[in-house]
Amino acid sequence: MSDPVSSLSPHVMNTYGRLPIAMSHGKGCRVWDTEGREYLDALGGIAVNTLGHAHPELVSALQDQVAKLIHCSNYYHVPGQEQLASALVRLSGLTNAFFCNSGLEANEAALKIARKYGHQKGIDRAEVVVFENAFHGRSIATLSATGNPKVHAGFEPLVEGFIRVPRNDMEALRRATEGNPNVVAVLLEPIQGEGGIRPMHVEFLQQLRRYCDEQGWLLMLDEIQCGLGRTGKWFAFQWADIHPDVMSLAKGLGSGVPIGAVVAGPKAAEVLQPGNHGTTFGGNPLAMRAGVETLRIMEEQHLLDNAAEVGEHLKHALEKGFEGVPGVIEVRGHGLMLGIELAKPCSELLQRGAENGLLFSVTANSVIRLVPPLILTKAEADEIVAILVPLVKQFLAE
Repeated sequence: MSDPVSSLSPHVMNTYGRLPIAMSHGKGCRVWDTEGREYLDALGGIAVNTLGHAHPELVSALQDQVAKLIHCSNYYHVPGQEQLASALVRLSGLTNAFFCNSGLEANEAALKIARKYGHQKGIDRAEVVVFENAFHGRSIATLSATGNPKVHAGFEPLVEGFIRVPRNDMEALRRATEGNPNVVAVLLEPIQGEGGIRPMHVEFLQQLRRYCDEQGWLLMLDEIQCGLGRTGKWFAFQWADIHPDVMSLAKGLGSGVPIGAVVAGPKAAEVLQPGNHGTTFGGNPLAMRAGVETLRIMEEQHLLDNAAEVGEHLKHALEKGFEGVPGVIEVRGHGLMLGIELAKPCSELLQRGAENGLLFSVTANSVIRLVPPLILTKAEADEIVAILVPLVKQFLAE
């Protein structure tokens, strides 16, 4: 593939290992680049484009909102914030919400809630339990919570106050925190996204909920990638029939419009008070309209059912396609959040996929990640399989 776009970004900071593609427009689960090439989008902007591209109802709503009010200020009430918060409270069973601009900001807010919660209990140096292979963002605080040495490298010293433990190991967590009076919360992804599409076991989540209650800790769930219908339920914690005290959201909540949210339950809902936290852009009328319309369309078009049904179809088709193939370790995930773990690093597959008209990503070095729009059809799922399986087989045979 030629590189028609690299010369167009000489003044953009070189922070991404980009493919030599620039996107022009999209429709549904397909996008076209500036050279006119068509791609099936199995990445969805990294689990962001919930409704696909150019969804007519969303486009109409956003055009209407832009013509009215894009931004005002949080000095004033923003009616869309109450609309979206009310919907999130109804769907999650929690209490209230704070709106920001991204997942990183949502996790920062969650960590501030945890620290202030600790201070209210007389704990001056609050500590939070986090997990190996987790990813919570790239700010200094959230990269410190992240369990990836590559993300840490070059940004030390890290923020103190994090205790790192293995995934799905309750005994290890107990040993790491035993006798420590400074622990105030546990932060985890129900399904690790950047860590390789690795789910937390239902039993572990249930044990963790009980243990946090016993210890008086907050259970804080990062559902930035796995929430909002991606697994076939509104939130991944619902598979375990529990409720968190704090939940961070972003990515798919605005179908591409930047938005983040922290949703809190009764133990955490009143921790932050005026002056404790804030944002200039967060909760602006445009983002709130995007969130409200996204949830409405998801409900009306039964996209949770679609994510579950099409996701199961896609997973089974991938398992069948890779059955007995040396070098394919596992196909795993829930709904339309799937990972294919290979026995060797596979980042070069991104370019090969694009050359064959398929967009996806590679995470944790050797896991192909599929997080397409929740409007994906079974026919489009079959198309993903038809392109991806031969590519992977050829790659592994080399």
